Amino acid sequence: MDAREDNLAVGTGAEARDIAILRREGKTPGLFWLGGFKSDMIGSKAQALDALGEEKGFAVTRFDYSGHGASGGAFLEGTISRWLEESLAVFSSTEGEQIVVGSSMGGWLALLLNRALRARGEKRVRGIVLIAPAVDMTQDLMRSTFTDAELLDLWEKGRVEQPSDYSDEPYVLTRELIEDGEKHLMFGQPIRTHCPVAILQGGKDTDVPPAHALKLVSHLISDPVTFTLIPDGDHRLSRETDIEKLLQTVLRLV
Repeated sequence: MDAREDNLAVGTGAEARDIAILRREGKTPGLFWLGGFKSDMIGSKAQALDALGEEKGFAVTRFDYSGHGASGGAFLEGTISRWLEESLAVFSSTEGEQIVVGSSMGGWLALLLNRALRARGEKRVRGIVLIAPAVDMTQDLMRSTFTDAELLDLWEKGRVEQPSDYSDEPYVLTRELIEDGEKHLMFGQPIRTHCPVAILQGGKDTDVPPAHALKLVSHLISDPVTFTLIPDGDHRLSRETDIEKLLQTVLRLV
């Protein structure tokens, strides 16, 4: 049976945007997918997670952030705050315990989501799986790597354009995205998840280098953490063997 299409309105007035969701009904713990920057909910890893849900009978929830895929809103208006708000809204539409699976930027959002939920007394995140987690990416992987010319563009033009390995169109990074990210930085103090965390990292990842994932591990000092390095893996980790490792990791947390 195919996943059911759904929509959720998030925000009001000028901030309103329509979030597209794909839901698979099933048992708990459910599987909750958070994609990466400029990715969508029909990528190979998200589809594999849904197929696992269909095979094993688990509920699966995946969605597109505003400005991504089938959702409304403009990509250039996107910020970590907006995408976190949408993640929380979609999560609130689920029931029971969830295994949260976050890829790249979705890894950062997974940790922010869990922190926000626990701050309001919700303990439905049973475990977290992070794939090449881009925690604090707006600072560590973007702003701190900008050239002087890019920093000038950021302040004078309000945006930086960088070539993309995954598209003919450049990545456009806005000043609003960079500045908003400062509100959500996690490094510099211990990160408590209150649940098991599993990290999958490609050894040949140039977008989120292995050292960045290890930096995250050094901050996760109070909860069970499993770190798996895939030596020949790239950022996508979407080969058949990579996806099998992901599914095995999810099942272990289930």
